[in-house]
Amino acid sequence: MKFKRLLIVFISLVSVSMLAACADENEEPNPDGSTETEPDTEENRDTESDSHADMNHSSSGEVPEGLEEAENPTYQVGSQAIIEADHMEGMEGAEATIVGAFDTVVYTVSFTPTTGGEEVTDHKWVIHEELENAGETPLEPGTEATMNADHMEGMEDAAAEIDSAEETTVYMVDFTTTDGDEVTNHKWVTEGELSAE
Repeated sequence: MKFKRLLIVFISLVSVSMLAACADENEEPNPDGSTETEPDTEENRDTESDSHADMNHSSSGEVPEGLEEAENPTYQVGSQAIIEADHMEGMEGAEATIVGAFDTVVYTVSFTPTTGGEEVTDHKWVIHEELENAGETPLEPGTEATMNADHMEGMEDAAAEIDSAEETTVYMVDFTTTDGDEVTNHKWVTEGELSAE
């Protein structure tokens, strides 16, 4: 009787060991050679390319006070253009309808969202009129400014560092992503990010 119990325990242990060995063979090794997997958390899924995941891609269409309409934009309001930018999944290659064209200074910025989380770097785009007390002249890279924009969660009232600045025409656009999602009054796409059909 004792022998039978020992035999059952032994067989169980061998079975568990074999199952564990099989599971290990199916694991992909990490770049460092280990097979440990990180927990599937939102933080681990975040990457530089999807830092726009929390963006409000559509907007009400309201523009900041003082933003001037472009007098002679390359892409007229009501015309179509192809988007060459990839601010969000399904954006690049989509056909856009121009709903607004404005002459301003656009900035790429880095900031930590007011809602917490990791720093967002090289965010495209914040315009001069969306910065608090920005003054008349373009801000230099390295300057800090408070944002009055709500393109993404935690952006409004966040302190931003200017990464780059460019005087250009920016466009507000409507488009359907290549995945079939409707986006209206998207802020912003620069002239260099559009091409003729």
